[in-house]
Amino acid sequence: MLGYALLGAAALVIGLLFGIAYARIRAQSELAPVPSPQPERRADSEAYFSRLVAALPLGVVFVDRGARIRFANPAAGTIFDFDPNRAVGSHVIESIPNVELERRIDEALVGEASVAPITISSGTQRRTYGISVYPVGEEDGGGVVVFAADQTEITRVERASKEFLTNVSHELRTPLSSIKLMLETVIESPDDEAADLFLPQVLAQVDRLAALVQQLLDQTRAESGQLRLNLRQIDLEEVAHPIVASFEPQAANKGVRLELRAMRPVSVEADPDRLSQVFVNLIDNAIRHTSSGGSVTVELDANGNDAIMRVRDTGDGIPYRDIPHIFERFYVVDRSRTRESGGAGLGLAIVKGIIDAHGGTVATESMLGRGTLFTVRLPIMRVGPRTP
Repeated sequence: MLGYALLGAAALVIGLLFGIAYARIRAQSELAPVPSPQPERRADSEAYFSRLVAALPLGVVFVDRGARIRFANPAAGTIFDFDPNRAVGSHVIESIPNVELERRIDEALVGEASVAPITISSGTQRRTYGISVYPVGEEDGGGVVVFAADQTEITRVERASKEFLTNVSHELRTPLSSIKLMLETVIESPDDEAADLFLPQVLAQVDRLAALVQQLLDQTRAESGQLRLNLRQIDLEEVAHPIVASFEPQAANKGVRLELRAMRPVSVEADPDRLSQVFVNLIDNAIRHTSSGGSVTVELDANGNDAIMRVRDTGDGIPYRDIPHIFERFYVVDRSRTRESGGAGLGLAIVKGIIDAHGGTVATESMLGRGTLFTVRLPIMRVGPRTP
């Protein structure tokens, strides 16, 4: 709600200035039925005021006591999608078809100011605006001034922050609760059997916590643009081969066939440790979501100026509605299954952060029940013909 508080404070100050300026302009026009003795000065003041309001990043709309628009700046036209000049003289509901805003304008006309968000739908888009509505002018004249600022991004960030704290708390609480329970059991047990049984599990949970904290640090650095890269020329196959080999036991235990296909030698300028994280996260994700009898294939190739890494599986697939969100931190398609397999929903977010830091791209294609394909593209350094 910080965004709305700042908007309200700013709007209040600007509203007071608007009211003072409007009152002066109105007084000047009402006190002189004959031409003002200083028409040039008044014209200059009005022109300066108009330029000032027109330049504001906030949308400003002045509505008279008949709920008709008397003024709207360009920012208001952009926010509410109308022509500010053509809107003058029309009823506010005609130019801004929002019942909630009309209600708040009616309340402001009887002296009740308000600062609150309004969500407006336009086609397939829904955007949230911080709307401040203030009464302006005298009892027998004046009207209402409406300030509007696009708060969609602020709302998204605030929601993401709350979700982030909730998810982090949950991910940390689960292993900590397990550790506490197992240690209490060991302490209360009269023999060493409990220690032999639970201490290795405690160590595993500690390792899980350490890995989660490291993932959080990596993801935060990536989002803030502070992910450090130790760039050097590397061969993709030399990086991928030992990682694929390390996953062979896990794949074999699940009955999943794991294969590395290097179409040709490809060199890129990259951080080998960070690139290893990409392979680890994508391969681990593919194996976890592929059932016995399925396969996971890692392909290395090149196309034009891009080195290409593909991780293809024949697993569960991803629902179409979830695909746009899978690179968001803590986003999981099926939280119950992810919890069973130990995932925290950070792996793909870290992959995207690392690839973005290298100036590359990562994309996914998937069909529910038929598998998923992740494709990573990195700027290429050198491609040579494959030696038979």
